[in-house]
Amino acid sequence: MSARTLFAATLLIASASALAADSPRDPTASAMRAHIEFLADDALEGRDTGSRGHEIAAKYVAAQFRLAGLEPGVGSGWLQSVPFVAAELDVEKSRFSIGGQAFANRKEVLFGAGRVAGSRSVEAGVVFVGFGIDDPKGGYDDYRGLNVKGKIVAVLQGFPKGMPSDIGAHYGRTKPQMAQKRGAIGVITVRTLERERTRPWTRETEGPFHPSLAWTQPDGQPFTEAPGIVAAVTLHDKAAEALFSGAKRPLAELLAEADRVGGRPKGFALTPKVKLERTTKLSPLTSPNVLGVLPGSDPALAGEAVVMMGHLDHIGTDPSREGDKIFNGAMDNASGIAALIEAAKMLAASPNRPRRTVVFAAVTGEEKGLLGADYLARHPVGSFKRVAVVNLDMPILTYDFTDVVAFGAEHSTMGPIVAAAAAKAGVTLSPDPTPAE
Repeated sequence: MSARTLFAATLLIASASALAADSPRDPTASAMRAHIEFLADDALEGRDTGSRGHEIAAKYVAAQFRLAGLEPGVGSGWLQSVPFVAAELDVEKSRFSIGGQAFANRKEVLFGAGRVAGSRSVEAGVVFVGFGIDDPKGGYDDYRGLNVKGKIVAVLQGFPKGMPSDIGAHYGRTKPQMAQKRGAIGVITVRTLERERTRPWTRETEGPFHPSLAWTQPDGQPFTEAPGIVAAVTLHDKAAEALFSGAKRPLAELLAEADRVGGRPKGFALTPKVKLERTTKLSPLTSPNVLGVLPGSDPALAGEAVVMMGHLDHIGTDPSREGDKIFNGAMDNASGIAALIEAAKMLAASPNRPRRTVVFAAVTGEEKGLLGADYLARHPVGSFKRVAVVNLDMPILTYDFTDVVAFGAEHSTMGPIVAAAAAKAGVTLSPDPTPAE
């Protein structure tokens, strides 16, 4: 089976699943519905990473992979145990100030527990670096002429308007590494007008304060791509205004410039010093990725692998919530896992099995920061050369399935393949509907 047929099979599964309520005799639709009903049942309590409910879900997916005819993806087993550490902030012993003025966490500022156990205090000057993108070859040199060594950098959230959203997402995710490379010790995020429109501050701070997770290295230390960044704080309006008091350009002017297409405010040193004090408790836990393998049928290509994946975890429960306290995660992402299982069954049963190996992965920790996928990427199983990844996330099953968004496909040879598969399945290929996010 070609890569084009592989995509078509997945699209057809998703299309059939949308009719599950109206087509009870369709075996694929019925199976999709059964998977979703089980994975989103209250008994699994929202499948939070490291929870009993997620463990049950992982065993269910492993059993379905076995039933589909896949081979175990982790030696003789199906589960890749991911070691995590949960970092919990001692709220009473943690505080943040700008120029000596205190700002309350989760009200005027937002910061988490960090990755170091015990108490830690950081005080330093601040340099504003615009959007904080340091890629001169790509045309972005926000650190030009600025000395941030030993300082905390203040960066605008997100990326310049007009930049492709997937490129901007990459830059947004790697800002701490860029700051560390320049010698900075902390990152303060300043919310833009666009961010406030798409995700108001009240949404950023609502809900329970869950411990943050990181997967751990062999020495037991939490993994971070920017270990030199020891302070990370996001500011709301009043705190941001305090940080820019006495600045060479007022904050409102900078935010207005950033809100225009192509707007890229230049950086400069700020006047106040900031201080972050926090106390952190670390607790170990584990949670599995589920891996199954369908060997390629062509000996010349079986050493290459296409990874089909989706995240199995959701966000668990909120004990403080009135009424229903369980976030069941039927759409996010029991629906994607159901499609993954049915794709495995369809491809394994096909008389023309894929020429390349297909690795099926139901990963953990997505809601905590793509952690299970990151761990799998850095701790791959098997000796395959991975040539493509197809991620299945939240197929919308509340109306007839009409289109699909293939994020990132245009950056590789997968673009035309996805387009052809969508056309064959009678499904429209749509662009990113919310590029600002």
